[in-house]
Amino acid sequence: MELIHNERMKLLATALNNSAVATIVTAVIAPTASLLYGLTAIATGWWLAMALVWFLGGLSLHITAHLVLGRLKG
Repeated sequence: MELIHNERMKLLATALNNSAVATIVTAVIAPTASLLYGLTAIATGWWLAMALVWFLGGLSLHITAHLVLGRLKG
């Protein structure tokens, strides 16, 4: 049963980490690209604050994935 538990924990950690990557990419990198190419007229100060919030959200998902991996049974 430990092997099944470990594999489920790995799948959960992978899902959390993938969500973290998607959050950071779609919420930080995509708006940055639109600003660089002049496709938006968003105020820079507001955008930086929102980018930081989304980045911290993605980082918290990534840290949670690491904590889930700590629950593996040996």
